[in-house]
Amino acid sequence: MTEISADMMPFANTMGIDIVEASPQRVAGRLLVRPDLCTLGGTLHGGAIMAFADALGAIGAFLSLPEGARGTTTLESKTNFLGGAKAGTTVSAQSTPVHRGKRTSVWQTEIISEDGKPVALVIQTQLVLS
Repeated sequence: MTEISADMMPFANTMGIDIVEASPQRVAGRLLVRPDLCTLGGTLHGGAIMAFADALGAIGAFLSLPEGARGTTTLESKTNFLGGAKAGTTVSAQSTPVHRGKRTSVWQTEIISEDGKPVALVIQTQLVLS
């Protein structure tokens, strides 16, 4: 199997996402909270949080594709923002499957701050492209 990295996803690479683990059962990653990913108050922007989760869920969905499928795309995503992460810190995330079917898969991603506090919970549905 090909090693999975953010280099395969240009936007994830631009954000600086570091993929630590990637399998059909779990995808884990880290993200340094850079000032250019923050709101005016120096807190990680909600869009960056969503993009981080989307990248991890997409990797899991890709690794779980049924035979003959050519790819996957996000169909729906819902984010619960639970806390903040300040510039200069690192957030970690893990994405795990809730459902893996022939036409869709659903992934849950938990993002936590350096001190172990929840930042967000994201649930996304990935469409299988045949």
